[in-house]
Amino acid sequence: MAEWNSRRFCIFGLLHTTEIDRSGMIRVLHTADWHLGQRLANYERLEEHRAFLTWLCQTICDQKIDLLLIAGDVFDTGFPSNAALKLYYDFLREVKDTCCKDLVIIGGNHDSVSTLNAPAELLRHYKVHVVGGAPSNCEDQVIVLTDEESQPKAVVCAVPFLRDKDVRLSVPGETSEEREARLKQGICDHYHQLVPLVQHFKQQGIPVLATGHLFAAGGSGSDSEKEIHVGNLGQICGNQFPREFDYVALGHLHRPQVVNKMPHIRYSGSPIPLSFSEITDKKQVVILEFEGAELSSIKELLIPCWRQLVRFKGTIDEVFPKILAFDNSDTALPAWAEVQLQYEHNLHDHTAKLHEAFKLQDQVQLLMHRPLRTIDSQSLDQQLPSEQDLADLKPKDVFLKRCEEALEQDTYQDLVSTFDELLELMPQADQMLEPVAPSIDKP
Repeated sequence: MAEWNSRRFCIFGLLHTTEIDRSGMIRVLHTADWHLGQRLANYERLEEHRAFLTWLCQTICDQKIDLLLIAGDVFDTGFPSNAALKLYYDFLREVKDTCCKDLVIIGGNHDSVSTLNAPAELLRHYKVHVVGGAPSNCEDQVIVLTDEESQPKAVVCAVPFLRDKDVRLSVPGETSEEREARLKQGICDHYHQLVPLVQHFKQQGIPVLATGHLFAAGGSGSDSEKEIHVGNLGQICGNQFPREFDYVALGHLHRPQVVNKMPHIRYSGSPIPLSFSEITDKKQVVILEFEGAELSSIKELLIPCWRQLVRFKGTIDEVFPKILAFDNSDTALPAWAEVQLQYEHNLHDHTAKLHEAFKLQDQVQLLMHRPLRTIDSQSLDQQLPSEQDLADLKPKDVFLKRCEEALEQDTYQDLVSTFDELLELMPQADQMLEPVAPSIDKP
């Protein structure tokens, strides 16, 4: 016993250890992208998040979870509200009263490193391991979980969101292709430098898990994720993760999915739909079971829906009855709706009728109204009266007609002003482009 501890600290430095009560197997729950404190169209999501965290605590008990992995984006912003912070700390306190003895939490691109890391030393005494950002010493990302006899039972390589400064040095004058290659290589190198630190455990038949908060190549995103790097550069493939990892718990993409058809590398997805682009997603957590070093089971457990996000699209005559007929009886909270209202003219009248529909349907609340003006499929030349030719129109008249077709009334005045400025500059540009006759010096 003492000999093993001495060897461990000699080889790996001060790796964090904790205890697991269960013997013979370990059960792990993977979740990510909570985005506590998120607002949708300036509406708070606190009720949904509170319901999820209550459900999660109960699920941890029901599923006899030993280890909880949270793969980044705990909060929606780097400066979470007091209400969001209270949800987080209340959950940590409550989960410590369950069978789950260990939590590993990493920072995502939405999280503030300092906010997550501030209580890290205190939380470690309660077996809550937080890695908010990439530490200067890579050994600090390797967390050894031990049983009641202080013997290693599992290892987690807790890799957080990797910023540019963590994985590469800037090179002046590099092309975008060179930057992308260096970024990818830097991310891969960061994971591979952890391999020597876990080889000793692999040889003993101890499972090794890893985390990540990144955009894996081939992943399917929604419109609620921020680009991690410009253009989502730095995408790495599943086979670029070290083979020594028995499971890779990923965060960032809000749709649950497997990476490159490799079941042990996957995104759990967000617990609630964070935008209307996610309304068809089935939200879930992932439950793993290890028997010794073998990943014997991967199970996807669906998360209940506490508030539906629904999208209505069409003319007012099509949308009106759909709103009235919408059934929200199976959901605890009123539904939130986005309406894409198609119209040709008289938007004000259509909007008034739309609001009338929502007054009659008290289980659905209008959150977003996106008017979509129907554009005539005819060309501008075809729309002119027979006695008028497109060549007869002044440039500004043509521009105004296009604005009237494509944009809502009273929304393009700034565009027209810019066009006027352009017309004023055109004569000056013509003068600059006029050829200057060469002067001939008389003899």
